[in-house]
Amino acid sequence: MDAAADSGVRGDFRCGYIAIVGRPNVGKSTLMNELIGAKVSITSRKAQTTRHRIMGIQTDDDTQYIYIDTPGFQTRHVNPLNRNLNKTVSATLRSSDVILFLIEAGTFGPADQEVLSLIPKSVPAILVITKTDRVKDKSTLFSFSEGIAQKHPFATIIPVSARKRFQLRQLEEEIRGLLPESEPIFSADDVTDRSERFMAAEIVREKIFRFCGDELPYTSTVVIEKFERKSKLCRVFAAILVERNTHKAMMIGHKGERLKSMSTEARLDMEKMFGLPVYLEIWVKVKSGWADNEAGLRAYGYE
Repeated sequence: MDAAADSGVRGDFRCGYIAIVGRPNVGKSTLMNELIGAKVSITSRKAQTTRHRIMGIQTDDDTQYIYIDTPGFQTRHVNPLNRNLNKTVSATLRSSDVILFLIEAGTFGPADQEVLSLIPKSVPAILVITKTDRVKDKSTLFSFSEGIAQKHPFATIIPVSARKRFQLRQLEEEIRGLLPESEPIFSADDVTDRSERFMAAEIVREKIFRFCGDELPYTSTVVIEKFERKSKLCRVFAAILVERNTHKAMMIGHKGERLKSMSTEARLDMEKMFGLPVYLEIWVKVKSGWADNEAGLRAYGYE
């Protein structure tokens, strides 16, 4: 009996890494969350929400899909942070088994072309047209997709709507056909490679984006100062680090209402993620009064 049979894995089991790439705000995180059926990558209308490479894992009877949600490739304001994000995208593309190249229905501009130019022809790529539910005349999608198909030898083209789950099953089937035969890399019940502590910080960061919108300075950082998981309760103590007292006031809001709302929604999302009640406390601190240097952040596990 072979190793696959010993482990209970089918002989034709497939497993591999699927990179999800595209310009900022094209729907990468939303698509990955819907594909794996869990919220592991934060979403917002603000570009550059995803700063880290995050894996989402979905395992069924004959396939383990390891999705990699990459930061949106930056073509403007290429500062040191954005340069590192772009390096992450490029490295992910070279090491993946399948690439999902996402573009928004009806839109293909210079930023999309720049991402497309990075996709190696040696890695099979699927053109995924997102947000098709917003297109009133669906007949326009065919000519639009045919035009993009001339730019790269895509394995296939699939229009989807992640929020309505339109054609997600077909997308999964196409991905499976391109994955190598391999035993699973992660356990069947894993949904991400990130720690619960990391996910707690990401959940808080998402709520900041949602409640502060365009007011939010990118220099804000979320640090989990203490994370305790017990059998019946998870206790999380988080700090939002900002640059100025004016940012602190913005985060807290009138009579603390904004911070209270952010904390409530973050706690509810953590309870869904961790599967048990969560006690959450969030403070807002000005960096100069706490850990405003790189050494201080590294002490809390943030590079």
